[in-house]
Parts: sequence; C-alpha cells; structure tokens
Amino acid sequence: MNTFRRLGLLGAAAILCFGAACSKGPDTGGPAEAPSSDSGAGVYKPTGDEGTITGKINFTGTAPAPKKIDMSNDAYCAGKHPGGGTADDVMVADGKLDDVFVYIQSDGFKNMTFEAPKTEVTLDQTGCMYSPHVMGIMTKQPFKVVTSDATNHNINVLAQKNEAFNVTQPPGASPILKNFPREEAMINVKCNQHSWMKSYVGVLKHPFFAVSKNGTFTLNGVPPGSYTLVAWHEKFGTKQMPITVGKKDSKAVDFTFDASSASNVVSAPAGLTLTELSISIPHQH
Repeated sequence: MNTFRRLGLLGAAAILCFGAACSKGPDTGGPAEAPSSDSGAGVYKPTGDEGTITGKINFTGTAPAPKKIDMSNDAYCAGKHPGGGTADDVMVADGKLDDVFVYIQSDGFKNMTFEAPKTEVTLDQTGCMYSPHVMGIMTKQPFKVVTSDATNHNINVLAQKNEAFNVTQPPGASPILKNFPREEAMINVKCNQHSWMKSYVGVLKHPFFAVSKNGTFTLNGVPPGSYTLVAWHEKFGTKQMPITVGKKDSKAVDFTFDASSASNVVSAPAGLTLTELSISIPHQH
C-alpha cells in the first residue's frame, strides 16, 4: 500500500507541475515581454501655446510672359484649350508670387513626432494639366492620383529618397494610391504622354507647410521654438530665414523673389538642398 501511495503522490505532483508549465506558455529563453502601453509616446499633442506664421511672397522685376503650350499632338488636350494652352510654372499677380512651397525645416522638431492624417492628398489630371501644380503631404499620408480627362496619361513620379513609380492611367482608370515614407522636398512629377505636364510634391514629417495662394501663406499650430523657414519655387530657387515662435505668438514675414533669379532649368532640386538668398523681414510691432 505504501508503494501505491508513493506512486499516487508522485503522479499528482507531476500533474501539478505540468499544469503550471502550461500556464506559462512556451519557453522563449527569457521573461515574457509585456505589451507596450505607451505606443503613442512622443507624438506631439497641442498644448494651447502654439503660434502662427503668416506671410507674403513678393515678386520684383518683370514677370516672364506665360509660355504657350503646343498641345496639337493630342486632340483632346487641344480641345480643352481652344485658344492654346499656357504653362503654369510662374504665376504672378499684383507683385505677388503663387505656388511657392513654404515649410519649416524638420531639424527644428528633433524631439517631436507628428501623426500623419488619414485623409488623402489628391493630384488630379484635368484639362491635360496637373492640379494642384505644387502640393505638400506628410510622410505616410495617403497620396492619390486621379484623372478627369478622356485621354491617356502616364504619371512618372521621379522620387529619389522614396520609391519612384511610372504608371499609365487611361480614361476612367481607378485612382493610383501610394504614400511616401521618407521626407523629400521636392519630388518632380511629370506625364510622359504630355511633356508640358509637371507637378511638384513636398513630403515632410510634420504638418507645418503651405503653398502660397494670392501671394500669401499661413502656418497654424506651430509649437513654440526656433526654426528655419524655407520658401521654394521651381523657377526662382530657394530662400530661408531663421524665425522664433513664442507661446501663442503671431509672426508675419515676407519673402521676396526677383525676376533676375529665374533658372533656365525648370526642375525641382533633389532632397532638401537649400540656397541662401536675400530675404526681407517686415518690421515687427
């Protein structure tokens, strides 16, 4: 009986030990790693102390006359512009310059990360022109290319720090959906079917960028800090200036581009290369 009793006790102990082992899960060679509870740590949240930067993009000198575009190789495109198409690379009115990409250099946000919006940024092909001509987008934000035209287009995205792609989009085709995981300003987009079609995309890891319209721009919700503000135009180059935004501050700044600085090469610089040029800063009250 003693022998059977001992065997029974040993069997019970083995069952208890096996149950305990099962409750631990498989052995991974170390303690189980607990799920992270701070996966959102580091993402910037507004505090109410943010400031605003507004400004004008002035243009001096004689603006170049709009270039005529020969669209005769595509009857559809020519029909959309009966009087002849004109290039949209220089848009000046009342001494103000449009389609200037204005942004804060990202090194001013070294200790901050920003969540990309889920909303799509759309590039349309309409009337055999890209709309918008210049645009900004955050890294990993959805980028959508659509066509409103009844003719073939070929979208050639000449990214260098992100994945480049070259896709044909016939009439009625589904949208092209992409995103850019890395910063790159500016990315040149062109249509291989229509040589005059060009667009530029600035990709940044933060939301503090704008494209000048009616010669003005606004950057809202800027965290207090010292930054480098940049203004880029495809024909007139890049300008930059230092700027400090205090708590709940409002700063007004002007950039001035001159006709004499026009480049003969209508293309965007690769990467974030900057050229120091003259700037004007209005008196602050």
